[in-house]
Amino acid sequence: MTQRHTQLGPVPMTFSPEVAEARANGTPLVALESTIITHGMPFPQNVETARKVEAEVRAHGATAATMAVMDGVLHVGLTSDQLDRLAGLDDVAKLSRADLAACLALGGNGATTVAATMIAARVAGIKVFATGGIGGVHRGAEHSFDISADLHELAQTPITVVAAGAKAILDLPKTYEVLETLGVPVIAFGQDSLPAFWSATSDMKAPLRMDHPRGIAAAHVMRGRLGVPGGQLVANPIPVRNQIPAEELAPVILQALGEAEAQGIASKAVTPFLLDRIFTLTEGRSLIANVALVLNNARLAAGIAAEIGNLTK
Repeated sequence: MTQRHTQLGPVPMTFSPEVAEARANGTPLVALESTIITHGMPFPQNVETARKVEAEVRAHGATAATMAVMDGVLHVGLTSDQLDRLAGLDDVAKLSRADLAACLALGGNGATTVAATMIAARVAGIKVFATGGIGGVHRGAEHSFDISADLHELAQTPITVVAAGAKAILDLPKTYEVLETLGVPVIAFGQDSLPAFWSATSDMKAPLRMDHPRGIAAAHVMRGRLGVPGGQLVANPIPVRNQIPAEELAPVILQALGEAEAQGIASKAVTPFLLDRIFTLTEGRSLIANVALVLNNARLAAGIAAEIGNLTK
C-alpha cells in the first residue's frame, strides 16, 4: 500500500454525481464492491462486468454505488473515468475490516471486499449490497484458521447482503454453521435449499425462505426496530440456465485446492488464485456463470432497496 500523509478529520468521503442525485431524490441505492474489478476477474471482463452490474441496478429502479478508496478518499459511486482508473492502478490494496481505516488514513488506494463494502455502505447510509458470493470458512480451517472477516461483519453491520451464497471453494457447511452461531439470518430466495454459488442448489436446507423482496425488506426494517445488531444474508440462486452443476465442479475445485496447497498460496491470495484456476479448468465457464449470478443478485438487491424505501417513508 502506498503511504501518503493525510490530514485527519471526518471520514474522507465523496459521492459520485449520480449517487448524490439519487440521495437528493430519494432513489433507492445499492452498494457494490470493487474487488471484482481489481482482484476478482481478468481484464477486460472485470470492467465490462462492473458496468453491466451497475446498468442492471439502474434498469431495476435503483442507483448503483460502487465503493472504492482512491487517494485516501472513500468513493461512494464511481464515474466511468474513475472505474477505468481503478482498473488500471497498480498496488491496489484488497481492503477488509482490518485495513480499510489504515488505507484511508494513509492516503492509499484500495478495492473493497464484502466486509469493507458493508462498512462503507453503513457510513454512506445505504442499506442493501449486491455481490457475487461472500467469503467464509476455508477448507482446512481447522489447521489454517482461515476464516473470512465477512462472517463477523454480517454479525455486526446492519446491511442486507444479496449473494449467490458463500463461494463454492469454501467449506460451505462450516460457513453456515458459523453464521448460525453468530445469529446472522440466512434467507434463501425462492427455494428451500441454499445455493452453492455457481450451482443453483445444494443438499443444505435453508434456515429461512422468502419469495418476495418485500418480505426481505420487512425483516431488515424489523431487525433495526428491535435493535438487533448485524445484517442478513440473502442467498439468491444463480439462474438454472447459467449454473454449473455441483457434481461437475467438485473435482475441479479439489484440483485447484491441491494446487494452491502445493504452491504455498495462503491468506488473501487464496481466493483469487482458486478463482483463476477454476476459470482455466472450466474453460471460462465459471466466469460466464459468475457474471450471470452477479447480475441476478443486482436485480434482486434493487428490488429489496426499493421495498425498504417504501417501508421507511
